Amino acid sequence: MRRFAALFAALDGTTGTAAKVAALADYFRTAPEPDRVWTVALLSGRRPKRAVAAARLREWAAEAAGLPRWLVEEAYPVVGDLAETIALILPPPSRATDRSLSDWMAWLAGLAPRDEAARKAAILEAWDGLDATGRFLFNKLLTGGFRMGVSRGLMTRALAEATGRAETDIAAALTGAWDPATTRFADLVAGAGAGPGADARPYPFFLAYPLEDPPERLGDPAHWHAEWKWDGIRGQLVARGGTVALWSRGDELVTDRFPELAALGNALPPGTAIDGEVLAWAGHGPLPFAALQTRIGRKTVSRKLLAEAPALLMAYDLLEAGGEDLRAAPFALRRARLAALVAGLPPGLPLRLSPELPFADWGALAAARAQARATGAEGLMLKRRASAYGVGRRRGDWWKWKVEPFTVDAVMVYAQAGHGRRATLFTDYTFALRDGDALVPFAKAYSGLTDAEFREISAWVRAHTLERFGPVRRVVPELVFEIGFEGVQPSPRHKAGLALRFPRMLRWRRDKPAAEIGTLAELRALLAAQAG
Repeated sequence: MRRFAALFAALDGTTGTAAKVAALADYFRTAPEPDRVWTVALLSGRRPKRAVAAARLREWAAEAAGLPRWLVEEAYPVVGDLAETIALILPPPSRATDRSLSDWMAWLAGLAPRDEAARKAAILEAWDGLDATGRFLFNKLLTGGFRMGVSRGLMTRALAEATGRAETDIAAALTGAWDPATTRFADLVAGAGAGPGADARPYPFFLAYPLEDPPERLGDPAHWHAEWKWDGIRGQLVARGGTVALWSRGDELVTDRFPELAALGNALPPGTAIDGEVLAWAGHGPLPFAALQTRIGRKTVSRKLLAEAPALLMAYDLLEAGGEDLRAAPFALRRARLAALVAGLPPGLPLRLSPELPFADWGALAAARAQARATGAEGLMLKRRASAYGVGRRRGDWWKWKVEPFTVDAVMVYAQAGHGRRATLFTDYTFALRDGDALVPFAKAYSGLTDAEFREISAWVRAHTLERFGPVRRVVPELVFEIGFEGVQPSPRHKAGLALRFPRMLRWRRDKPAAEIGTLAELRALLAAQAG
């Protein structure tokens, strides 16, 4: 763990991209092979499942430190990180344990099957053999919340520098399903570590940037292709080597959750890879995202759910045809071949070509964008006709031009401290709307304000707290905020009976009194309109 701890310290001690790449590349050249594989896994989101509940860890740490439980509960929101809180309160170790990262990952894998008493004894023993930094990293691995401030693209760049392979090849090699416990580093970077289903490995996804400037700055409209930005799950359907696989953008194999799409493999020519959007679809249009959401977390899908939320793949791009990698070809050519492929398939299949939206000028496209919600879309996608299919998020060739969010003015009723650098500020707020004479909580948000605003609001919260519930404070319902969101859906789990999609604070309405906030009736009307 010492070498891994040194890497963590190097990454945590700089914000410079070049310095982070250099530290990672050096680690990937010199660390033990199993540790390198596990580091790639952790940095690409393949974190172990949490074996112990956070409440139990706080309880055991308090016991080991000889502290009352309430004191640990008070310290946690102040520190802002559970792993760091535990590392700070534990007494000094009585011995030294020198395990490598891969040894600890194997140890964690053997922890889950044990009963609670055995897990507790094992964790207390582990804490007693680690220094403060080792405990912090161990706790991060234990809680499954491991982050090192390194993007996947930056890690890919470091691996390319360390191995001499092209970044695009490394990015492709890391896609698909591979097991860090059984994969050799050399096989991983060569793309030979995907295990079962490797023949149906996806390509790295190409992502669009939000369009914030006027579209006129993109130049001649003739150089651009426009289509709807659908509100679903990005996916790649790969038919290769006698295997059909549907992959999510997070490299998760989701074929079993959408069996009707897996059946497309019987109709697609071998060596086909299609990029698109998985949508719940009925009749002539998409169902709300909430309908698709009912299938996302399911390993098996009932006939009832298949009938209520039938899925289809809205095809965007053709990445492979007849086993030929088409990503370097211009988008216009890939699109033409995709259109021909879809047109040649039997009718009635759950696969459609995302329709192009022709436009003569940017004003006409803006008018089309205004109709996006009526179509069931989030806005528009703009793709340069000459563009290749890249890797990751890069500016210039693909843009997403979303419609303006829905908004409602609401009053803050609860506040909670943030985490990490925001641990000393109240940044997580609960908002309420009026329902008759009552204020009913309906949404939480923690983004959209400046640091200066968060500091000012935090001081106000401390001076206007009515009650405290652990780290949460109930405050005087006085501060009004404009809340932006992408949609609303019914939710029996919430007191308001509904939930917002992607709520965030657009601005602090200093000019507006709480008496003028919105009502739940407004959101219920919006929900009814969406359902219609």
